[in-house]
Amino acid sequence: MNLTLLKAKLHRIRVTQCELDYEGSLSLDPDDMEAVGLYPYEKILVANVENGERFETYAICGKRGSHVCCLNGAAAHKGKIGDRLIVMAFASMPETEASGFTPKVKHF
Repeated sequence: MNLTLLKAKLHRIRVTQCELDYEGSLSLDPDDMEAVGLYPYEKILVANVENGERFETYAICGKRGSHVCCLNGAAAHKGKIGDRLIVMAFASMPETEASGFTPKVKHF
């Protein structure tokens, strides 16, 4: 049996930009992505701490060292600059691997 577990989390990262006229996704600093093992174009679940909105999208790389967190496209309607987000990615693994697994988490 495979289980789906939390793989990576950016906990309470602040929105720095909102770009409505963009294809979509969430732009993140590659340093932050690498800290928790998020890959470019990986599917993510985003929860907005300020308004309770939740949505799925994918992560893309912003400028390294910028600490960018930009809501792009339709996601720009789900929050505003300054909102705190919880960005989560999940992984499927066999039960034997899951029992000793610990997700990578970065707190902001």
